[in-house]
Amino acid sequence: MALSPEVRLLCDEVRRFIRDEVEPRSRWIEEHDAIPDDLVKLARDMGLFGLTIPEEYGGSGLDLAGKCAVEEEMGKTNYGFATLIGNHTGISTAGIVALGNAQQKQKYLPRMASGEWIGSFALSEAQAGSDPAAMGTTAVKKGDRYVLNGEKIYITNAGLAHVFTVMAITDKTKGIKGISAFIVERGCSGFSVGKNELKMGMHGCTTAPLAFSDCEVPAENMLGAEGMGYVQALKTLTAGRVTVSARCVGMMDKLIAQCVGYMKMRTQGGKKLAEYQGLQWMLADMAVSRDAARGLTQRAIETLMHGGRGTMEASTAKLYATEALGRVVDAAVQIHGGMGYMREAGIETTYRDARIVRIYEGTSEIQRNIIAAQLLKDD
Repeated sequence: MALSPEVRLLCDEVRRFIRDEVEPRSRWIEEHDAIPDDLVKLARDMGLFGLTIPEEYGGSGLDLAGKCAVEEEMGKTNYGFATLIGNHTGISTAGIVALGNAQQKQKYLPRMASGEWIGSFALSEAQAGSDPAAMGTTAVKKGDRYVLNGEKIYITNAGLAHVFTVMAITDKTKGIKGISAFIVERGCSGFSVGKNELKMGMHGCTTAPLAFSDCEVPAENMLGAEGMGYVQALKTLTAGRVTVSARCVGMMDKLIAQCVGYMKMRTQGGKKLAEYQGLQWMLADMAVSRDAARGLTQRAIETLMHGGRGTMEASTAKLYATEALGRVVDAAVQIHGGMGYMREAGIETTYRDARIVRIYEGTSEIQRNIIAAQLLKDD
């Protein structure tokens, strides 16, 4: 899909920002598991927190194609930083943009677009990761308020977020159609954010549990209609899976470039690694995987942007791109040999970061379930 001149210019600016500001701090982020305040401020000043928020609320109003183009660039830098921006501009703001009423949009979106308020999306629970119907967090209406009780786990951006889109059960008899969405602000009585989890990868981006203990949320903070929270969230998750695919394409781009540079520079047995046919074939397979992932991602983007449901296309792209990334980064470590296992080259960092993409936003197994269901459904 052709990008507008404005989006191409934005991608150029993001590329320069990554080169000049993010990459020089990437090792620090990895080692300290935090993103420097000055880098967050630079991202705010550049407008990165408002990418998908409509212009009338201070954002850039990017469509899905534009968002994925930026995600592809973000895939070429520190994964924790990319996740901070991607989660905020994706599932953490999409619900308010799509379902929020005029009052909710006016209250939250301008501050989220500026990055003053960072967003987070809270769905997962200990017993309800891939099975939302098993959710235990409840919301009971009492007068003009809903009282929330329960816990969420592995919530991205939780440590920095001010605005949380929280899924809770309002009617236990209706399964997923009894799940509603609420906007919960940090500091709300009865709401607490746990300590940052230590993770295998994705360092710099906070991941923490949430607890709700008789947390009173104004009724006007319900997002969309009662009982439609998860049903509407599925649309957000579908688009989110496509943006994850785009970021994986960017990560593969970077890995291939690193391997090309190393193979042309490194000498072994009296000749360059680039002259060994076995390594050439590995590199060729990496490029084929990257290009196939890009094609499937583009197909999903076009389907969604032309009004199609896109469920199968998004799951296909997410499944293939995330698993292809696993193969590509493994090959990149192998091509670099011992150097690939050392932190100096940065390949091992990407190796650890890449593992999460087959789990969040719907595991590979869930994507296979979705694809199979679409193939087997009655017309």
